[in-house]
Amino acid sequence: MITVDLPDKPPIDWDDWRAPLRQYTEATGLVTSVYDAAGKRRIGPLTGSRMSTFLAEQSTLWAEDGPGTALERSLARDVCRQGTPAVSEFSEGFCVRALPLLLHGDVYGVLVFGWRFADFSSPLACERIGRQIGVSGHLLWSEVRLDAPVSAQRMATYETLLLTLSSTLDRQRETIDDLTRVNRTRELFLATVSHEMRTPLSALSMRIELMLRTIPDLPEKAVSGLESMRVHVRQEAGMVDDLIDAARTLTGQMSIVRKPIVLGQVLREAIATVEPHAHAKQILMQVTPADYGADIRFEADGQRLQQVCWNLLFNAVKFTPVGGVIRIGIRRSAGWVEIDIADSGQGIEADDLPHVFGAFKLQQHDNATGLGLGLYIARRIVELHEGTLSVSSEGRGRGATFAIRLPVGGDCIARA
Repeated sequence: MITVDLPDKPPIDWDDWRAPLRQYTEATGLVTSVYDAAGKRRIGPLTGSRMSTFLAEQSTLWAEDGPGTALERSLARDVCRQGTPAVSEFSEGFCVRALPLLLHGDVYGVLVFGWRFADFSSPLACERIGRQIGVSGHLLWSEVRLDAPVSAQRMATYETLLLTLSSTLDRQRETIDDLTRVNRTRELFLATVSHEMRTPLSALSMRIELMLRTIPDLPEKAVSGLESMRVHVRQEAGMVDDLIDAARTLTGQMSIVRKPIVLGQVLREAIATVEPHAHAKQILMQVTPADYGADIRFEADGQRLQQVCWNLLFNAVKFTPVGGVIRIGIRRSAGWVEIDIADSGQGIEADDLPHVFGAFKLQQHDNATGLGLGLYIARRIVELHEGTLSVSSEGRGRGATFAIRLPVGGDCIARA
């Protein structure tokens, strides 16, 4: 049984809140701040009116050890503890509110907002407030009297607006968090699959080969059974590789390493791998030109291109009846090389052609086996080379042709 430990939640990116909170602050004229679950102010105070800007620049209200900061932190603690909104008041009429920020039901932060009078203040009230925050009461009154009060009803409307904004952003965060965890879990799973499945398959393959080569006079049935096991082990190993490659393709993690290659060498090695299967079915393999394109050189990932050719050739052998023919044609034009692999096999219905390169798509006739990932991976490899992989068929029983088209550049083609 394969188990994968789920990764920890990613850290909060508080900057995501800065732009929308700034817009909200400027639209409402309130003062806003964001605190994390530990009570640390992450954003703010953001000011949206002349009075609040004056307080931020001239007073100690929101200093690190200021009375306004102490009030905000107290509200943040209450919200984190209870998970519900909270309301408080500073001195004479300054209304302050707080809302929880939720991620998957857990409080990860607190929005503190307000700092507006609910009704018109007075010079005496401003004198008393000024003494608490280290600012002239006269100067404070000069700002306050020009600042329209915000009624309880209007503040409730602002709270509803901020609640909608925070809910939207938190839902987006949850979605991003879920996607991140899924991607990280997929990576861990693939690493586990690679180790937990490839290792025993490799060990089993080595033991089978050892028995076939070192134990003399094995009964015919034992040899046949071991050879059959060898085939199945290779098939399982191939499916594991396909599964990992397909997952990397889906997540955009598959890559290629370009190096100078000779096309003829790539094709010879791919064909040599498939030839025993073709001979077993008495299938004739014809290559044109006879040098396999030995004079075509360019920058590519030779191992990955060999994987593409091997996959297409193996499919051609699998779906071609005994005594059939597979033709491999290599052509080149200015800046391009084309490789056609045509078989005389079962063919593909017109309705199925658009779906041939889909993931987990299996042929529905005859000897359909595997996971249906080979062609999906092959097309992605060709696309990574900035080429194309296409298929054509005249219908059921009339064979199929797979065409690889790769850019090689005029200066990359040279005679050997």
